[in-house]
Amino acid sequence: MNRAIELLAPAGDLARLKTAVRYGADAVYLGGKRFSLRSRASNFEIADIAEGVQFAREYGAHVHVTVNIIPHEEDFDGLNDYLRQLESTGVHAVIVASPSIVKRVKTVAPKLEVHLSTQMSSTNSLAVQFYRNLGADRVVLARECTMEQIRSLCAHSEAPIETFIHGGMCVNYSGRCTLSNAMTLRDANRGGCAQSCRWRYHLYQDSQKLSEDHLLFSMGSKDLMAADYVKDMIEAGVASLKIEGRMKSAYYIAVVVRAYRQLIDWLRAHPDEDPSAAVQAAQQELMRAENRPACTGFLAGIPGPQDHLYDNAPSRVTHDFLAQVLDYDPARGQALIEVRNHFEIGEMLEAFGPHLKNTPFVLETMEDEEGELVAVANKPLQRCWINAPAVFHPYDLIRRKERKL
Repeated sequence: MNRAIELLAPAGDLARLKTAVRYGADAVYLGGKRFSLRSRASNFEIADIAEGVQFAREYGAHVHVTVNIIPHEEDFDGLNDYLRQLESTGVHAVIVASPSIVKRVKTVAPKLEVHLSTQMSSTNSLAVQFYRNLGADRVVLARECTMEQIRSLCAHSEAPIETFIHGGMCVNYSGRCTLSNAMTLRDANRGGCAQSCRWRYHLYQDSQKLSEDHLLFSMGSKDLMAADYVKDMIEAGVASLKIEGRMKSAYYIAVVVRAYRQLIDWLRAHPDEDPSAAVQAAQQELMRAENRPACTGFLAGIPGPQDHLYDNAPSRVTHDFLAQVLDYDPARGQALIEVRNHFEIGEMLEAFGPHLKNTPFVLETMEDEEGELVAVANKPLQRCWINAPAVFHPYDLIRRKERKL
């Protein structure tokens, strides 16, 4: 259990990259402006990637860049130059979804590691070995593998194995869905997925309507939450635990990365102890970031009806995240914060951070930067001084103590 395992987090822009690293990610993956899925994510210019690499290095972390489209003939234009640019910035690895790009990377940018994307649906050790022989330095398994299959793959594969532990799931095999293509002409495997599986549909059998007007049919999957299986994955020899969510907020990234970081560190420090309490604590924390129901995906076996969202339950928008800490004045025992959501004097709040445990407190005093008392914080990016029950640090976050939907 003392073997190090990588915690790999997503980043949709430079600010979220820095949040992921500060909150405990060993590596961050992101998309550039070209050759990447998740076209709706902010994505990075080369200069932003270079800045992200430098920032990550200060924390001993790596940056991986997705080059994971399923390429058509015209998609290779400019690829060589792009790969060389990534190599020159100090990017650690590229995540690819085509054997042709694997070979291309090894030829034109050999300092880059090549990680085979989950889009390739690798579910057996023979496939892993094929990609290893082709030049892949790591293989990201299909999200459709069970825990028992992951153990077997790790035991019989030469290539390091990466698995997803948290985030959105595809209703089809990852990398093999064409719903978006057929229904919107947006290619899911070239960055344009419209998430058609999450739409609401009238359901018919032949000409008979089965769905009700007030309860339409959907076929999306619940999100993955695999805190229960982190110990199993470490013991199996998994090299990297991956969080999905390049389009998620900085608050989501902070909460999820911190929860898994704390769980991994606890498991390494207490290899012979019952992890139940630590797992439960992680799950409770993870639920503070979730806006969709979660399950354990395929890890325990084929998901059942309870693991899907056939009634398309709406996402639960959380208003927990209230402010980010900018500064702390020890003489006054106050913190300068930047407001993100509405709150007011008398509320029970909770501060947390990379090095700050969950710290509940009642908001007793609040004043603006001119020293005027404030009863209600309701202006986005408003700056206020508030009472702080402990030493707060820049980039600590403040939320409601109890979840509000």
